[in-house]
Amino acid sequence: MKFISPKTDFAFKKIFGSDQSKDILISFLNAMIYSGNSVIQDLEIIDPYSAGDVVDLKDTYLDVKAVLEDQTTVIIEMQLWNVEAFEKRVVYNLCKTYGNQLKSGQGYFDLNPVIALTITDFKLFPTTEKVISSFYFQEEEEHLPYQENELKMVFVELPKFTKQLEELESVVDKWIYFIKEAPSLEVIPDQMREIPQLEQALTIANQAGLSVEELEKLHKQEMFLEDWRGALSLAKREGREEGRQEARQKARQKAILEGERSLLLRQLERRFGKLTSNGMALLEALNSQDLERLSEAIWDFNSSEDLLNWLQEHSN
Repeated sequence: MKFISPKTDFAFKKIFGSDQSKDILISFLNAMIYSGNSVIQDLEIIDPYSAGDVVDLKDTYLDVKAVLEDQTTVIIEMQLWNVEAFEKRVVYNLCKTYGNQLKSGQGYFDLNPVIALTITDFKLFPTTEKVISSFYFQEEEEHLPYQENELKMVFVELPKFTKQLEELESVVDKWIYFIKEAPSLEVIPDQMREIPQLEQALTIANQAGLSVEELEKLHKQEMFLEDWRGALSLAKREGREEGRQEARQKARQKAILEGERSLLLRQLERRFGKLTSNGMALLEALNSQDLERLSEAIWDFNSSEDLLNWLQEHSN
């Protein structure tokens, strides 16, 4: 068997956002949001994905939306790369989804909670090794939860999950492993078969079950993702090289400045003797333009007092 990666838009939506995905999504959300506890019993997938849907290859994040039986909305997003302002977009989408619930004539009591579940293929919170992190409103000092816990963000950072297949224990472990490592599997492991919904997800992800049209769509997405990954890598390399060139340029400029200052210092000491500590400090503070002016004015000074006065005038 060969399994497609759930990280592609096509696979993610086919596995978690199709009409036949309800049980799969319930198990997955219970694992990611509620530590494997069966809190969610039913849900409705909003705008379910079908094989004929047109997928925008330019999307670098994927999403599925569902409404739970208690009317809580869950936005499921997978972010492949850490792009600029990503964290702000997560908050914006969460708040926008919450605010858009109200129609004309409705009141605030009609608002229902919203949960944003975000799976990242990169490390988002480097100061913690937690794979799953949850955020909600609480009092800053006593950590008292806000009375109406309406907004919640849950992040799953795939690179922090390092367990091997034989180390998988919980339903949480197995779902994260599926998202991260499905393409590396050759058969459906016994550990996965223990969870019917996970076995169903792997059956959907089996490449042999895809049509020619679906395989072509998948191939195009994988090519686009590789091109995008390569473009980001190139941009980072060019940025580092540009940074190194800028650093070298700054180092050259600093060396030239120090050379000019040393030459002027020798000339000044030949005329007026060793400079005072105050005079040295004022000389060290001069920029390249002022050093050039000093080199032109040096022969106009009649005494060390003239030099010190000049340095003080140009110290600002």
